[in-house]
Amino acid sequence: MNKDNKVVYKEKIRWKKEAALLPGYLIVFIWILFTAAFLLWILAASLSTSREIFSGAVFKFESGFHFENYIDAWNVGNVSVYFMNSLLYATVASTVVILISAPAAYVLSRYTFLGNKGIKTSLVLAMSIPEVMIIMPIYSLTAEYHIRGRILLIILYILLRVPFTTTYLLNFFASLSRSYEEAAAIDGCTPSKTFWRIMLPLVQPAIVTVTIFNFMSVWNEFFMALIFATSTETTPVGVGLLQIVNAMRYTGNYGGLFASVIIVFLPTFLLYIFLSEKIIAGVTGGGVKG
Repeated sequence: MNKDNKVVYKEKIRWKKEAALLPGYLIVFIWILFTAAFLLWILAASLSTSREIFSGAVFKFESGFHFENYIDAWNVGNVSVYFMNSLLYATVASTVVILISAPAAYVLSRYTFLGNKGIKTSLVLAMSIPEVMIIMPIYSLTAEYHIRGRILLIILYILLRVPFTTTYLLNFFASLSRSYEEAAAIDGCTPSKTFWRIMLPLVQPAIVTVTIFNFMSVWNEFFMALIFATSTETTPVGVGLLQIVNAMRYTGNYGGLFASVIIVFLPTFLLYIFLSEKIIAGVTGGGVKG
C-alpha cells in the first residue's frame, strides 16, 4: 500500500519476454554508446587546439580548456549571423505553417465538400515531389518577380512544410467527437470560434509535436538555403557551416569549427531533451474521442 492507503499492484517482470528482446536492447545500447562517444569527442574537440585535434589528444586537454573557440566562432566565424537567421526562419515559418495548416486540416477532416478528396491527394503528392525537381521553376519565378533575401526563404519554408503539417493533423481532428461542435453550436459559437476556442486546444499535443518537427526541419535545411541564400546576411546555419569548413583551408582553426558545430547543434538537442515527452505524446496519441 502507498501513503494514500491505496493498494498498488506491481507488474511481474516476464523474464522470457525480456530475454527475447535482449538483442534489440543490445543494438539500442550500442547505438546510444556510439552516439554519446561521438558527441563527447566533438565537445572535447571544441575545447581543444588544432594541434591537439590532429594528434588525437582531445581528451587530454594538455593546454587547458579553450573556451575562446566559442567566442571566435560566434564573432569571427559569423556563427552569430547564421544562428539568428536560422532562428528567424524556423520560428516564423513554424508559426505561420500552423496558422495555415491547422484550420485547413480541421475543415478537410470535419466537412464534406466538392474537391475534399482531391485536396487531400494533392497534399500527399506534394510531399512526394523531391525539392530538386522544383528548384528551377522556383528560381525562375523568384528571378522574374525579384523576390530575394530572408523573405524568400521564409516563404519557401512555409510552402514546403504546409503539405506535411496539414496531412499530419488530419487524423487528429478527424478523431474528435462531434459532440464538441454540437454543444458549441447550442451555446451560439460560430464555426470559427468553435475551432479556435474548443477544437484547436484539444489537439495541442499534435500541434506541439508537428511544430517541433517543422522547427528542426527548417533549422537543418540545406538545399534551398544553398541556392537562395546569396549573402552572409541571409545565410542559415547549414550553409554557414559549409562556409566555415571551406574557410579552414586558410584559418586552420579546427577548434572553432567544432565549437560552431556545438552551437548549431544545441537548439535541436535541447528541444529533444526538454520536449521529448510531448513529441512522443503527439506521435503516438490521437484526438480526444468522445
